[in-house]
Amino acid sequence: MAYIVILNPLILGGTPDVSGHSLQGQQVAAVTALSAGFMTVLFGLVARLPFAFAAGLGINSFLAVNVVKVLTWQEAMGLVVINGLIIVLLAATGLRRLIFNAVPPQLKTAITVGIGLFIAFIGFVDSGFVRSTNLSSPPVQLGEAGSIATVPTLVFLVALVVMGVLMARKVKGALLIGIVVATIVAIIAEAIFHVGASGPKNANGWNLTVPQLPTSLVSVPNLSLVGQFDLFGSFGRIGALAAVMLIFTLVFTNFFDAMGSMTGLARSAGLAKEDGTFPRLQSALIVEGVGAVVGGGTSASSNTVFVESASGIGEGAKTGFASVVTGVLFLLAMFFTPLTQVVPLEVAAAALVVVGALMVVQIRHIDFHEFSSTLPVFLTIIVMPLTYSIANGIGVGFISWVLIRSLAGKAREISPLLWIVAAGFLVYFARGPIEAVLPH
Repeated sequence: MAYIVILNPLILGGTPDVSGHSLQGQQVAAVTALSAGFMTVLFGLVARLPFAFAAGLGINSFLAVNVVKVLTWQEAMGLVVINGLIIVLLAATGLRRLIFNAVPPQLKTAITVGIGLFIAFIGFVDSGFVRSTNLSSPPVQLGEAGSIATVPTLVFLVALVVMGVLMARKVKGALLIGIVVATIVAIIAEAIFHVGASGPKNANGWNLTVPQLPTSLVSVPNLSLVGQFDLFGSFGRIGALAAVMLIFTLVFTNFFDAMGSMTGLARSAGLAKEDGTFPRLQSALIVEGVGAVVGGGTSASSNTVFVESASGIGEGAKTGFASVVTGVLFLLAMFFTPLTQVVPLEVAAAALVVVGALMVVQIRHIDFHEFSSTLPVFLTIIVMPLTYSIANGIGVGFISWVLIRSLAGKAREISPLLWIVAAGFLVYFARGPIEAVLPH
């Protein structure tokens, strides 16, 4: 998960807001590690589950791509805090758990499988193994112009093979060993071939981090972004209705991304029951909401459960002790940010593909005998990677489940809450036209 300390500053720090102000990358890196460390330790102590927290890639991208076009960064982070408070309220009242329990087991398992495909797809894209063609058809292709004979992608393949073999041989620490070995190979390869960073004139370069030995090991973290949020400024800038629509989008993304991640991780850890629930579920849901409050309050973006926690679970993590250790390491990472610049994204991508494979095997628990459930399950699984969003897959799955099952004569088997959530997702998917008619 250390890659988030590198990636989050690139997403948040590289985008100016409506006033032209940008967050400083080094400051974002420090608060990213701080919030991830604090939340992961808190979750380990309260929920006692091996789920680690960090800034969610869905929400930070949404903030950078959509929200700060109309708001300042402080106002955007204020909305994230409000979103977190709403989620905490839903969890504390038990409503979030009721919604969680209303989801059929087939859909919960489909969410797990979809997340596995999604993070594997992220790994393939991050590594350069799969690239955009910039054409309408086909939209993606193998490597650059069909070739994967680039140094970064070959390092990805080395990492994937090393991790795969170690996993097959049941070697403890397989992913970590694979990351270290492949990073050493990457540093040597860069020293020999001088590949450089990827860019318009260097399509075959390293995607994010050029692997080389750091010039320093330790730096003092700059935490000046802590507390830099404006809770209600957005309402004055864009109006109450538009601000509420942005909050609605944040809540849906946060709520269901986390639900999907926790469901998948609980299954991977062998902690889930037949209905997909797991021990201390309500505590987990409340603390997850706190993650959004802490993330917004530190300008790190909403912190949520990371599906990469499956790597620790894959090594045998069953309790919150794993989260406490992970959280402490995140807090230490504030001081060792130069080291985070060493591991190339291509190596981390291989770990994502392996973890994705571990999650996809859950598909064996799905009963495909009834097509009224088969199609919604399939749509849940396939929409996640194809739209690059966990929330989209869950939303399409819920809506199609309610429509197809009810029209197939099984309406009485559908929870009323699922109808309500499906209706909410219809609004979520129609938010573009809705926002267009709202006064600005």
